[in-house]
Amino acid sequence: MNPCSKMKPVAELLVHQTTAAELLVAKKTQVFDFEGTLLRSTSLFPYFMLVAFEAGGLLRSLILFLSYPLVWLVGEDQLGLEIMVFLCFFGIRKDTCRIGSAVLPKFFLEDVGWEGFEAVMCCERKVAYSKLPRIMVEGFLKDYLCVDAVVARELKSFNGYFLGLFEEKKANKTTASYEGKVKAINDNTTGTTDKELLSHLKEVYLMLNSEKRNWHVLPREKYPKPLIFHDGRLAFRPTPASSLALIIWLPFALGLAIFRFIFGTFLPFNVSAPILAFSGTRTTLSKPQNPLSSIHNQEEKGMLYVCNHRTLLDPLYLSYVLNQPLSAVTYSLSRFIELVSPIKTIRLTRDREKDREAMGKLLKLGSLVVCPEGTTCREPYLLRFSPLFAELTDDIVPVAVDVKVSMFYGTTATGHKCLDPIFHFLNPNPTYFIKFLERLPQSETCLGGGKSRIEVANFVQNKIANALGFACTSLTRKDKYMVLAGNEGVYQKPGSHCHNCQ
Repeated sequence: MNPCSKMKPVAELLVHQTTAAELLVAKKTQVFDFEGTLLRSTSLFPYFMLVAFEAGGLLRSLILFLSYPLVWLVGEDQLGLEIMVFLCFFGIRKDTCRIGSAVLPKFFLEDVGWEGFEAVMCCERKVAYSKLPRIMVEGFLKDYLCVDAVVARELKSFNGYFLGLFEEKKANKTTASYEGKVKAINDNTTGTTDKELLSHLKEVYLMLNSEKRNWHVLPREKYPKPLIFHDGRLAFRPTPASSLALIIWLPFALGLAIFRFIFGTFLPFNVSAPILAFSGTRTTLSKPQNPLSSIHNQEEKGMLYVCNHRTLLDPLYLSYVLNQPLSAVTYSLSRFIELVSPIKTIRLTRDREKDREAMGKLLKLGSLVVCPEGTTCREPYLLRFSPLFAELTDDIVPVAVDVKVSMFYGTTATGHKCLDPIFHFLNPNPTYFIKFLERLPQSETCLGGGKSRIEVANFVQNKIANALGFACTSLTRKDKYMVLAGNEGVYQKPGSHCHNCQ
């Protein structure tokens, strides 16, 4: 049974720090130390490094890295923690900082120990306390672990910007009247326990670091809530050692990325592909046993390639492996990428009739690539397919695409999309997996088989998902941007029509 199934909806829960003790009157409520009870690692540096890089940029992350010896010397519990908070949050805009809900959950989940997770999830109600700032942990604890309340300190702000300092800790007045009917799990090594809170508890258990060394990683299938959307550029956990490797690699990577971008953009396909392979990029191609029944040769026109969406380079890689210029349609593409793209790109308007007419014209001129998800997804899931493509032609070839990177993600929801190809090429060995599936039978199309456009879209989505081992979802582009950016992925200029979010 899902551990969250017995809990109240988030709207019914008390969320302020001063109300956390009120939840303790429940019969089965557990108070736990987030870092000491759930996380397998003992260092908080990687999480602050993520904040510094994603919210503050390369320079801020470099300053934090150079300050780590001092943090290690004074300890991460008190003074060291305050140093990292100041370096990471000073001058960061408060209203746009969504790293706690968009970036950190992925890394928290990957660091959760299975044994600690089972100990926490055994109670119906849970109160978590953390020494990390509330903005870093509250979103993860409530959205992914269904925690009822979070006891964590706020950060001071001025004129909409963080000052990098903790607010003064306020006494929890409601705790004093509590008689103690719950148990708590506490890490005896942190020294950050709310002593007033724990003094009213019935049972307290200590979690030793020696026990945590043998913990197992929480399996993905055990996540209380699937991790489908996350943002940020870093694809690895930035420990001190891996952060050093990043800093050493970046000067070489920048030159390599520019080299890859120029040669991949401005040279003919048959010339650029070997050069990109020589520079370290990898492309794995798989075709059906009888490719002539699925893929037209170069002289034929009008084939519609329908693929899932991993990065902005998906149509370009399809052109490389087919060795023919394709056209592509997109919902959100930066103007810069449109200008330098070696293949023809058309921006869709989200007006169904206009978009269908534009795509139909492109199909008359040659083969076309569409990504019906409308946005990229990094995890092994497929978003809902827009059914518009199903009305255009019966010549449909599903294409399964996957991407593997080791250092940087080549996609973003809140950053600059024009830098997506650069970040993809910053990886030492970015790898593309492209699998062409069998051409859709006439019986499974709209025009030839009488299927509805939704039936065709769902059929193609399932074929691609099965080929990749992914799971299908009904989530959309709007859902992604609401989770990661707090908006619908569009912006409105004064006096103009709505455009796609860049």
